[in-house]
Amino acid sequence: MKSNYVVKTLAVAAVAVAFFVSNPLVSLANDGTKKAGPKDDQVSVQYVGSNENQVVFHVEFENPTAEKFWLIIKNDAGDVVYRKQFSDAHFSKSVYVVKEDTDIRPTFIIRNSNNEIVRQFAVSSVVTENTVVTKLQ
Repeated sequence: MKSNYVVKTLAVAAVAVAFFVSNPLVSLANDGTKKAGPKDDQVSVQYVGSNENQVVFHVEFENPTAEKFWLIIKNDAGDVVYRKQFSDAHFSKSVYVVKEDTDIRPTFIIRNSNNEIVRQFAVSSVVTENTVVTKLQ
């Protein structure tokens, strides 16, 4: 009788272990995979040039899963001046930032549901004056 009790106890324990191992944990209950956010080397923001009123940057994001993401641009004060959602696998866009002062500090953010990549810039405009004197006679 005692050996019958031990066999039943071991059988119940084996079923409990098999049940625990075969079911996903609560934290992995979605589809069993963890979605990765954008990685640092997938995002490129480069200064292209400027004119009197604007500074131009080129933003690229390699998004192989074509997951929805936000491109957010903030000004010096941290106010959002641009926010748009995209889902391009190979995102490439030229962005024009208005120069309100001689010095601006735009912040570019690529954000998906899991992570964000931030690029910050400081743009200073220096005005120089050249004087040319030409003798006419």
